[in-house]
Amino acid sequence: MSRIGKVPVEIPKGVQVTLTENTISVQGPKGSLSRTLMNEINLEITDTRIVFSKKVDDLKSRAAFGLTRTLVDNMVSGVTKGFEKALEINGVGYRAESKGDVLNLALGYSHPIVFPLPAGITVEVDKMTKLLVKGIDKEVVGATAAKIRSFRGPEPYKGKGIKYATETILRKAGKTGKK
Repeated sequence: MSRIGKVPVEIPKGVQVTLTENTISVQGPKGSLSRTLMNEINLEITDTRIVFSKKVDDLKSRAAFGLTRTLVDNMVSGVTKGFEKALEINGVGYRAESKGDVLNLALGYSHPIVFPLPAGITVEVDKMTKLLVKGIDKEVVGATAAKIRSFRGPEPYKGKGIKYATETILRKAGKTGKK
């Protein structure tokens, strides 16, 4: 049995949680999120917490138990604090610029990369080499950061490319000449 699923989700002040059939909606100071939940899980919402339980103890409901609790907890955290991922750009001439809901990247290709940001996502650019992807939906923030990183992943010889700020690039030695 999932130990994560047993822990109730605390509802902070200023957050409203509503459940209609299998759809949960969470509204808070930063915005609102909604998600359709699996039929195998029951939710009990009180004023201060959400408690999860399984309808039937089978393989599918056991698999969904902890997942559902974590997804709802991420929704509550997102509408109160939000999520962010930091990226760094390394390389001569590599830079980024954010204009509204479009991110312009110069990554050493023959053309600039114009990336339209998904709804609810903002990117802050600091010194043209540090990016901060922000939003209230953890999945969309992570997917957007991964998509930006995929335009020019870090390479192991010089470390050029886009990497997560907490990521460590394992460097390889280059070719050596004959002696």
